[in-house]
Formats: sequence, C-alpha cells, structure tokens
Amino acid sequence: MNAPDLTGPRTALAGLKAARWSQYVVYVGFVVVFLFFAITQTQYFLNPTNLSNIVVQTVPITVMAIGAVFMLGAAEIDLSIGSTVALSSLSAALVLQLAQPWWVAAVVALAVGASVGFVNGVFVTWVRLPSFLVTLATMGVVTGLARQISDLQSVPVQNPTFIWLFGGGNLLGLPISIWWTAAAVLVGWHVLRQRRFGAHVLAVGDDMSAARVSGIRVERVKLMVFVLSGLASALAGLLYAGRLQGARYTLGDSDMMTVLAAAIVGGTSMNGGKATVVGALVGSLLMSMINNGLILAGLNASQQMIVRGIIILVAVSLSLRSKKSA
Repeated sequence: MNAPDLTGPRTALAGLKAARWSQYVVYVGFVVVFLFFAITQTQYFLNPTNLSNIVVQTVPITVMAIGAVFMLGAAEIDLSIGSTVALSSLSAALVLQLAQPWWVAAVVALAVGASVGFVNGVFVTWVRLPSFLVTLATMGVVTGLARQISDLQSVPVQNPTFIWLFGGGNLLGLPISIWWTAAAVLVGWHVLRQRRFGAHVLAVGDDMSAARVSGIRVERVKLMVFVLSGLASALAGLLYAGRLQGARYTLGDSDMMTVLAAAIVGGTSMNGGKATVVGALVGSLLMSMINNGLILAGLNASQQMIVRGIIILVAVSLSLRSKKSA
C-alpha cells in the first residue's frame, strides 16, 4: 500500500502559519519593543506622562498612515504627504493671521491638501504616469510653495479655539488629539471594511484589470484615493499647528518614511489588495515608541536617525517577507 501524500496538507499548514504570522507581526513587535524600553528605561519610559506623550505625538502619523493604507491598498504610493503637511499648516496659520475664524483656516488647509491629492491623481489616472514619479515631483513643487509663502519663517497660531480643537485641548479628561485618533481610526475602518469604496480600493490594488472588467471605475477610485491622502496630510498639518501653536515649512519633513513604515509594518501590502487600519494605528504607536525610547536612551539626533532607519528597514523587511511567504 502506498503511503498517503501529505505534501498538500503540509503546504497548506505552512501557508496558514505564515499568513497568521504576517497578520500579527506588528503586535508581536509592539510588545517586544515596549518590554525592551520598559526594562532598559524603567525610570522614565513607564512614566504616565511619557506614555501619554507617545500617544499624543503619534496622532498626526496615525492620520497620515490611515491615508497611506488606502493608497497602498490601491497599489499606489504618495511621496508628497510630508510637504502637504507643511503647506496645509502654513495656509491655515496665514489665514488665521488675517483674523479669519478657525473654521475658515481649517477649510482652507483641507482644500489645499485635497488639491494636491487631486493633481497627483489626475497625473496618475489620466496622464498615466507612475505615482512614484508624480508624487516625487509634486513633493518638490509643494515644498517650494511652502518655503515661498512663509519666507522661511515660522507662522504663529494664536486663535484659542483652533489651538484647543487641533491638539491643545482636553475633552472628558483626555487630550483632544486622542479623540482625533479614535475618530480617524473608526472612520477609516468603517470605510475600508464596511463601505463599497473600501472594497473597490482593495479590488483595484489586487487586480486592476479584473476590477475594471467587473465594472469598477478604476480611475475614479484611484483619484479619490489620492484626494483622501491629501486630506489626511492636511488634517495632520492642522493637528501639528494646533499642538505646536504654529506652522513652519519644515513640518512633516521626516514623516514620510515613518508613515509608510507604520502602514506596511501594520499589515498593509505595498503590492496592493491588502490593508488594515487597526494595524496602521499599532504601527504608528510602534514608530512613536521607538523614537521616544531612543531619545530617553540619550542618543543625539543623528544617532536617532541612523538607529530608527535601521529598525524600520528590518521591520519592513520582516513584514514583507512574511507576507510573501503567505
């Protein structure tokens, strides 16, 4: 009697284990990093004020990471998010200096972000240029505009309502920024998992040709994804301006790598078709925790950049490898 062929079941089991690992890698990493800094930096890291600061400082990154989840889910990329943060925050600050209400400043900032996203989307969907090249070019244009309108100077924000609403206030005993995080995650999760648009985004990222055959308006979906990314960056700019009580052309400069790493490590595939908003939140907290721990360890700015870059490279490599094996 021939021995039964167990190759199929073994292969399936291996694939299932790899898939599970890829789903939980960010949570495992979060626990490991938390325990590492809790043990090595016991005196400062576990201080409630420090832990609260980690969460508060993560908010703009989380908002942008949710935008990146939709972008990567559609198999596209946006390199202009950091420059959009700067231009949007500066636009809001300059409008406030004209003695305009806080909501006018917010609308202007969001309109700036949406416009940048719309331009990116038009060049990608209608001119059919790669998103990497388009957003690389707009990153330079938007950065130049931010430098031009600010004359390389910081623009203070003094409107008390704006400051309270976008990062400086408290609501029901919690920093207002935490409420922004909760709202962004809930809305992002609902749209991605419960609305038709989210399903269309993942379908386009998984197989654009099949999505088009099934009746999905691919160009429209991609255009909306770019606009959403611009809006997320603009909201992050408002949150920065509110918390820092000012805006500067350098805001968001170093955020792009952190945002993309948070989304990818959180479980969103760079190849499209797979995305998770909750994972992006945990990934954002992980990136913020790493940054905080490096500061507490006494590393200077240059050393922090080196170590953070290595950690992100390793984390993203492990995450992508686990997804590939799945």
